Amino acid sequence: MSRSAIFNLAAFAAALLLLTACERGGRANAPLTWKNFSIEKLDALGYDRAMVKIPPGNPWTAAKAELGRHLFFDRRLSKDQTISCASCHDPLRSWADRTPLSSGLNGQRGRRNAPAVVNRIFSREQFWDGRAGSLEEQSAIPMASAGEMGESHQMIVSKVAQVAAYRRLFGEAYGDERVDLERITGAIASFERTIVVYDSPWQRHETGEDGALSEAARRGLEVFKDNNRGRCTACHSGPNFTDEKYHSTGVGVAEGSPAPDLGRYEVSEAEGDRGRFKTPTLMNVALTAPYM
Repeated sequence: MSRSAIFNLAAFAAALLLLTACERGGRANAPLTWKNFSIEKLDALGYDRAMVKIPPGNPWTAAKAELGRHLFFDRRLSKDQTISCASCHDPLRSWADRTPLSSGLNGQRGRRNAPAVVNRIFSREQFWDGRAGSLEEQSAIPMASAGEMGESHQMIVSKVAQVAAYRRLFGEAYGDERVDLERITGAIASFERTIVVYDSPWQRHETGEDGALSEAARRGLEVFKDNNRGRCTACHSGPNFTDEKYHSTGVGVAEGSPAPDLGRYEVSEAEGDRGRFKTPTLMNVALTAPYM
């Protein structure tokens, strides 16, 4: 791919997919948040409701999402009470981390950049290598990871159960005040499923709004969709701009580098998965650098 094509694609992504809680024509669009979220509203945003991934054992409710919101931002869940889920998934950075390697307990650096949490309601497998089969499973892993939040699951349950306000929220979400890990992760997952990109220029364009895309974005769209130039839709396809599959971009490993990150291979142990990573959504991509 030529340098000019790469530049056009980057410009297209930044201009086209940036989330805008915008005001146009003097009318402010109400943001879609955990407060007013519903599965039905996804249709109006151009998403396919059939894409929604919610396990039968954890049906979505507003009360669980509200509980999950509190847990997501609570630093007490970490061993030294300095790190929350939001430390690496910052809402001001489209629920991602702008550093190449995310920082955890005692400043330890992880192996990878934290993926954005946006639009995870449409994804079953989580992490760059897909090692978690659901958001519920994913939310439990960083809590106990020594390089992330570093706390035991047993201690997290104990901490949460000691807070009267949490017991009340658990009662509202689950019908009684019992606190356990499954309920904690289920609530966090329910909150994360409400983090959906809405009202972006691309979505407004798709619903027929004239002028939603700039001239530069329209030129970029042509390259993006062109199978002879951009070929971007080979991986970044569908309403969420991802095929949810694993690919190798062929970057390679520089001589003298530490042990390479083998990506999906570390989960599947299939030779063909060496160096493959999950295709990220391009929604809000202007806010989620660094890339690759």
